[in-house]
Amino acid sequence: MTHDTDSPIDGQGLPALEARLREDLKFLCWPGKDWVPTRDGVSDVVIIGGGMCGMVAWLALKTGGIHNMRVLDRSPEGLEGPWLTYARMETLRSPKELTGPAFGHGALSFQAWYRAQFGTKEWDALDKIPRPMWMEYLQWYRQVLDIPTENNVAVDLVEPEGDLLRLHLSGAKEKSILCRKLVFATGRDGTGQPNIPGFVQGLDRKFWAHSADEIDFANLKGKRVAVVGVGASAVDNAAEALEHGATEVRHLIRRKEMPTINKMMGIGSFGFTVGYASLPDEWRWRFMQYSFSTQTPPPHGSTNRVSRHPNAYFHFGKAVQTTVEKNGAVEVGFADGAAYEADFVILGTGFTIDPLSRTEFGKAATNILLWQDVYTPPADEPSRDLGRFPYLNDDFTFREKVPGTAAWLSNVYCFNYGASASLGKVSGDIPGISEGANWMAREIAAKLYVEDVSEHWQAMLDYDKPELDGSEWEPADLITESEKGEVA
Repeated sequence: MTHDTDSPIDGQGLPALEARLREDLKFLCWPGKDWVPTRDGVSDVVIIGGGMCGMVAWLALKTGGIHNMRVLDRSPEGLEGPWLTYARMETLRSPKELTGPAFGHGALSFQAWYRAQFGTKEWDALDKIPRPMWMEYLQWYRQVLDIPTENNVAVDLVEPEGDLLRLHLSGAKEKSILCRKLVFATGRDGTGQPNIPGFVQGLDRKFWAHSADEIDFANLKGKRVAVVGVGASAVDNAAEALEHGATEVRHLIRRKEMPTINKMMGIGSFGFTVGYASLPDEWRWRFMQYSFSTQTPPPHGSTNRVSRHPNAYFHFGKAVQTTVEKNGAVEVGFADGAAYEADFVILGTGFTIDPLSRTEFGKAATNILLWQDVYTPPADEPSRDLGRFPYLNDDFTFREKVPGTAAWLSNVYCFNYGASASLGKVSGDIPGISEGANWMAREIAAKLYVEDVSEHWQAMLDYDKPELDGSEWEPADLITESEKGEVA
């Protein structure tokens, strides 16, 4: 898209943009009025995760006047989220114009950040957002909003304590802290873990890695690399191996054909964002199961990044069944009886969603209600993976499997990919993240207010600051017509 006129902010630098943003926020009386009654030693909200989801959640809650918050992230500062760790794509898939975590503030968008530094001409010339640049933007987002993220702090266990939650920490000055509401803004694997197929069980770890692992790609120079899968992470890892001098990289793909259509992108709209959660179970399952079964294709640029290497191969209809160490290499066995020998295997198999794999919930993980507990799909719409997604309340909170056994789960908010099956794509990907954050902030604020209603009522009774001081009027006697007659 070509702009007819430059924006006054174009090329003026980040200080000018930051001044404009602060002015915009000031005009909106940001942050919101502090209204939550204080409880000594208790945070109103703790957000686990200081990446994109955690920061926009913080912004939404701050806008709503919730200030007694903490944001914890287990990663060092600057490495929150996947962008500089296991994400290995050259550019983002999302169009550059998406406002993402801007939360309705144009001056907080990636476009404004980019144009302030490089101007309109460079913006028009930009195709996709380079991945490291997206992380630079998120670091600026944190800095300009002064988000108080505490890095290198992990939440190891969550337990109920009365009507509060006690979080056991590592990396913090306190061993544990108390909060009223807990938000898991933990990204793609936030309610699960890397998907490790059973066929690598028993194979020495030096022969394989998951795409989310830290991989020494330099060590793959001169080696034969097998990449299982053809999703976005699979092709990005294949490209990295090729660019580091792998002798060959072979995608081993169970499907018979390459997925080419991004169904979810095609139906993306404000209606889907706000309407999905209101659909009955059968329709929510149908949308998600179809999306899973058709699979999101790898991005165009990432696929070309692999294909430009003559030693890259895509093999379809090759379902891996076994991996066996043989003569210092790995023999990969397929369902069709064929075999292939590789020096290293990368699992581009994505993530599973399964609360049982999360240690933070302790024994309570078994009490989290899942889709497979409440919905039996038609025979032609099966999905074991989808069945393990948590079946959430419409305020993002978890439900207990057996009523009365873990009521505290209703104070834990799933603001990550795990919420997709219940509430749609509003808590992990860039397009709907601001709408999701606003939605969750309203729900948290409403629950806090209801819980504190007696204090708010008392505050109403106690409020005695007059708006009028008595000088604004004079009382007068009302003389009726009959009284006038009597006088006459």
